[in-house]
Amino acid sequence: MARPKICVIGGGTFGVMHLRTFRQLENEGRCEFLALADLNEPLRKQREAEFGMRSYADYAEMIQKERPDGVTIATPDHLHRRIALDCIQRGVNVFVEKPLDVTPQGCREIIEAAKAKGLLLEVDFHKRYDPYHLELRRLADEGKFGEIEYGYAWMEDRIEVPRDWWPAWAKHSSPGWFLAIHMVDLFLWTARTRGLSVYATGVKKKLASIGVDSYDSISMAVRLERDISFQCQVSWILPDAFEAIVNQGIRVVGTEGIMEVDSQNRGAESCFAKDSRMVTHNLGFFCESKDKAGRTLYGGYGIEAIADFADNLSFLQSGGKLADLAGKYPDGTDGLEATKIVAGAHESLQTGKLVELT
Repeated sequence: MARPKICVIGGGTFGVMHLRTFRQLENEGRCEFLALADLNEPLRKQREAEFGMRSYADYAEMIQKERPDGVTIATPDHLHRRIALDCIQRGVNVFVEKPLDVTPQGCREIIEAAKAKGLLLEVDFHKRYDPYHLELRRLADEGKFGEIEYGYAWMEDRIEVPRDWWPAWAKHSSPGWFLAIHMVDLFLWTARTRGLSVYATGVKKKLASIGVDSYDSISMAVRLERDISFQCQVSWILPDAFEAIVNQGIRVVGTEGIMEVDSQNRGAESCFAKDSRMVTHNLGFFCESKDKAGRTLYGGYGIEAIADFADNLSFLQSGGKLADLAGKYPDGTDGLEATKIVAGAHESLQTGKLVELT
């Protein structure tokens, strides 16, 4: 099996998931994990010590010196487009955290650039790799729902996310870009449909009161092909005492059935004297263990979604064709379709009108 050479751009709160993934894959002989690029020097040095790879302040210098086969981009949303286009122009395959870009035009530019170079472009829609969601789609493909009529999804973070994790970046984002984009893609993928129009409402109260200029919550109603409708409610202001960092789930209803997946509480709960709250454990997304040599092993669909990029590169380097992978990973077009809906929702928030998607 070919071992693609991989670098990571962005080593912060979610970038560390990329570092964990590729360190483990290198230990397993599935890739060569070369380096990290991040502007934050103290963080960069910390990650060097943790994961034992080289690091750079400038991703362009990293690419020039390391010559990777692929890079993964885990930077703030509004930076994805410029970095992705730059990497593609340098002939490097790209894996981008969701959203691919915050504008449909930016998505199209990235897609066209990758197509012109014949490069792999993958988006991290990791909800697709959750085994419960895989089952949801399998049952939909088998026709168990009959004709899907509607879906409803919710995703709600504790307030620590915009307040403590990214207080400077939150003003460039929203619960729409950070959360709804996941559920929008999940439903489009499950129902095999596309968005036609969207109407949204939003509230700015709690975060504004603590100096964070972003929406507290957003509710969107989407009209889709085949007379399907989808509603999504997202927020990132749940109290600190809430039992999980994220409350989330999805319901799909058709002419012949219903299925609901509660992704927040999968049955493992705890409460300890030193904690100030009950805790539910999402081991499906991420978990840790040790191998026989005492090395840390990382598991869960959050890891598997990132590892898929390395496996796809290995497939291509072993003689496979990009066309053979079509429909087997979240690609640029999937990123575009989800961005069209969320960007349309933000336009609707500004205008108060229904937005037709093109």
